[in-house]
Amino acid sequence: MNRQKPIRVLLAKPGLDGHDLGIKMVAMALKDAGMEVIYLGMRQTPQNIVKSAIQEDADILGLSNLSASLIPMGEQVMSLLREWGVKIPVVYGGTILKEDRQKLLALGISETFGPGTMMKDIAETIERLVPANPVT
Repeated sequence: MNRQKPIRVLLAKPGLDGHDLGIKMVAMALKDAGMEVIYLGMRQTPQNIVKSAIQEDADILGLSNLSASLIPMGEQVMSLLREWGVKIPVVYGGTILKEDRQKLLALGISETFGPGTMMKDIAETIERLVPANPVT
C-alpha cells in the first residue's frame, strides 16, 4: 500500500490487567513494519484512551486485555468513540474466547487477536483497516 505518511497506532491496556509483555512485543513489531506507535501503558481508563486517540490523531486504536474486564472495557471505549464522534478502527488483543470475540465484533471492534497470532498478521490487518491516504 502506498501511503503518504506512516500509520499512527495508539496502543493501550484498559482496566486493571497488569500483563504487558504481549502489547510491548506488538508495539515493536508494528514499529518494525514502519508504523508510528504510541503506547499509553497499563491501567488506562476508557476516557483517557479515547482522549489520547484524538490528541495523537491516531489512525487506529489497539487495545489489549487479558482479564475478565475485556468486554466491559471494549463496550466503554466503543461507546465513547461513538459519543465523541471518533471514527477510527479498533482492534483488540488478549485471551479472547470464541464467544467473547463475537461480542467484541458486535460492538464494532474491527478485529481481534488471540494468543499465538503472528505479528505479521497483526501488521497486515492494520494496513488493511487503515485507508492508504486518510482524509484529515
